[in-house]
Amino acid sequence: MAKLSADDDELRRASKAAIDDLDQDIILAVRVSKSSGILGTGRFGHGHMAKPRVLAISLKEKGQNTEAFLRVLKYSTGGVLQPAKLYKLKHLIKVEVVTNDPSGCTFTMGFDNFRSQTAALPLWTLHNINDRNHLFMSILNICKDMFGHLPKVIGIDLFEMALWAKENTTATSKKFGAHKDGPVIPTGTDGDMKLTVERDLVSELEEEQMEALLGSYVMGIGEAEAFSERLKRELQALEAANVHSILENVPVINEVLEGLDTAISCVEEMDEWLGMFNQKLQYMRVDIESIETRNNKLEMQSVNNISLIKELEKLLESVHIPPEHAACLTGGSFEESHMLQNIEACEWLANALRSLEAPKLEGCYINMRSVREKRSELQKLRNTFVKRASNFLTNYFASLVDFMISDQSYFSQRGQLKRPDHADLRYKCRTYARLLQHLKTLEKNCLGPLRKAYCSSLNLLLRREAREFANELRAGTKASRNPTVWSDGSTGSNHSPGSGDTSTVSEAYAKMLTIFVPLLVDESSFFAHFMCFEVPVLVPPGGFHSSNHNEADIYDDLGIMDIDGVENAGKETPDLPALNESLHDLLDGIQEDFYAVVDWAYKIDPLRCISMHGTTERYISSQKADAAGFVRILLDDLENKISTQFNRFVDEACHQIERNERNVRSVGVLSYIQRFATLATRMEQYIQGQSRYLVDEAYNKFVTVMFGTLERIAQADPKLADIMLLENYAAFQNSLYDLANVVPTLANFYHQASEAYEQACTRFISTIIYNQFEKLFQFARKIEDLMFTISPEEIPFQLGLSKMDLRKVVKSSLSGGVDKSISAMHRRLQKSLTSVELLPSLWDKCKKEFLDKYESFAQLVTKIYPTETIPAVSEMRDLLAM
Repeated sequence: MAKLSADDDELRRASKAAIDDLDQDIILAVRVSKSSGILGTGRFGHGHMAKPRVLAISLKEKGQNTEAFLRVLKYSTGGVLQPAKLYKLKHLIKVEVVTNDPSGCTFTMGFDNFRSQTAALPLWTLHNINDRNHLFMSILNICKDMFGHLPKVIGIDLFEMALWAKENTTATSKKFGAHKDGPVIPTGTDGDMKLTVERDLVSELEEEQMEALLGSYVMGIGEAEAFSERLKRELQALEAANVHSILENVPVINEVLEGLDTAISCVEEMDEWLGMFNQKLQYMRVDIESIETRNNKLEMQSVNNISLIKELEKLLESVHIPPEHAACLTGGSFEESHMLQNIEACEWLANALRSLEAPKLEGCYINMRSVREKRSELQKLRNTFVKRASNFLTNYFASLVDFMISDQSYFSQRGQLKRPDHADLRYKCRTYARLLQHLKTLEKNCLGPLRKAYCSSLNLLLRREAREFANELRAGTKASRNPTVWSDGSTGSNHSPGSGDTSTVSEAYAKMLTIFVPLLVDESSFFAHFMCFEVPVLVPPGGFHSSNHNEADIYDDLGIMDIDGVENAGKETPDLPALNESLHDLLDGIQEDFYAVVDWAYKIDPLRCISMHGTTERYISSQKADAAGFVRILLDDLENKISTQFNRFVDEACHQIERNERNVRSVGVLSYIQRFATLATRMEQYIQGQSRYLVDEAYNKFVTVMFGTLERIAQADPKLADIMLLENYAAFQNSLYDLANVVPTLANFYHQASEAYEQACTRFISTIIYNQFEKLFQFARKIEDLMFTISPEEIPFQLGLSKMDLRKVVKSSLSGGVDKSISAMHRRLQKSLTSVELLPSLWDKCKKEFLDKYESFAQLVTKIYPTETIPAVSEMRDLLAM
């Protein structure tokens, strides 16, 4: 007998190694091919490639129980077995052999724990029938012994299985006889094997029936083929008897056929009737569908009509004009007590107009005639109300200002300065603030005439207040007029320019700015918000406000809210150009009163322009809000006015300095040198804030003209030019020494005067020295000139430069009268100077210059005339020191 694949020990060992579980024993391992297919289709595994697998039955002891498993092993890439599937045999419910496979080696197995019972079961194909029977017998015996039940077996001839079991008893017994604690697998004799197979595959009843059938025949168990032949013959006899019986019953069959024909005719008649009924039912079905379609259309039309009625009701409600609002808009009063009704009417009118425009109203309604007519009616109502409100507000603004102008208590009076107070005016105007906002919403262009009317009325009030305040301010300020212009009559030693106290002038100007600049900024801010300009708050943090202003009053003027209750601060400013134009109308003309104060202060003390300029600059730097543009323009104009007046004073003073060129002698210190020091001291005292550059420009003009005039006066008499220059430059330095240490501009001019002084001193001292020792130093100059062309040894042989000539020059200049010549230099220097305080320093410079020149002469003599002797330098130094 050929060896079964199930008897392959090597395959079992490989399977045991693959499961890697020492507690499990492999009792059977069979090579199979796995494929997938559909049962009953006439083909299996089509379109799917068969995969080699190994089915192995394993047992595992678990306490007192033993578990049986059916393992599916697959081959890895290297041909090594590895686990793929694991089934528990206790869940096996069916084993079915595929009838489409002629070999009978393909089967499927069903388990009761499959997740999807409808899925196609895998097909297992063994190599031969022996392997199949061996696997089936092992599975059936294990299920019977261990679980007490058998799976359903389909497509297998049990008798054939019994015969196979009998033939392969020896091989099976040898294979499984060594298993100790497993299920009871056949290991005994032939009789035992027979009983086991019968016990597994045939029930007790079937066994009794088979014994009775076999008992009716006298043949042994070994005569199975003869028994099979006998059964076939008897079956054929039975079939022939059945055919004969049928032929004997032909009349009966004819009657049956006639009945069938009758039934067929009835069925055909019923089919005709059913066709007619079906056609009628089709007609009825079409009618029902048409009725349902009409019903659906009617129902949709009903729903649309209801929605349309609702929309029309909403539209009618939106275009309906309430009588109370119509009366208020066309003829209502604008008194303060009726403002709430006016505001409500404005809000209703604005909402009504918006409701008739896209996107509030759908596009299909916008061009309806009724909507267009109602929109036209609302626009007429809006125009009527806007015109009435504009006329009322125009007259109201004028009446408020006229009332204040007619009351003298609102303005400054003689002996009493009155601070302008517009709190009551703003309170009355704020009553109509929301009305203006609604007017802007209804008709934005209507605000233009209202703004002009407000600006015109308030401009009259502001100009009147500024004029009265400025007049009283000038009248109440006591200050002596100081003639600071450098006229010929103001050069006396006892006159000090600007000796009177004029600080009250600067204080008056500062008071004018302190009162009116915050007022104008507040008015600009109130106007911008009251007239609905889209601008931020005008008063920046740290802005100037008088100490008498209440903080609540200040911010109360700026707290105008929009209709939605949100402040306008911080938004974009598209209306800024229009606002600046309106502010120009509001504040235009008030600058004239500021100019009058500046002119008045200039006439009293022109130098007060410096402090007024600093005060103005300080206010300019504090006004940074965009909408306060006109206030900045006003301050810029004031600054330019003050600068112009001060430059006028500087120009007049420079003209007075230049006139000295024609009227002053070229001797002594000029008068404007000393007066400039006094003027500079006063100017430094008046500097405030950013006015430094104004004073520095004045210094540049003054000093440039002074030095230029000094140079021209000195050139008028060349003999005394150096004396004139050194005395005046020295006086300039002495008078500005303290200021030059703290003022950089004056320090530059101080250094410039110092250089000019040194140059004038050098020229003047050289003149004094050459007057006394002209021959001596001319001889030295000739020698120096010749040294550039000939060698020193040849100079004594030149004409006029011999040793004899040297002795004559030395004898005439130095022999017996050097001390007298030095005394003559001192007397000449003393006689030339008008400023005695300069004499010691000039004499020291003179002696030093003489010694330097004489030392150079002595070195030339030593080099050119080595054998000649002249007085030594030390001897001359001793004579000068006496």
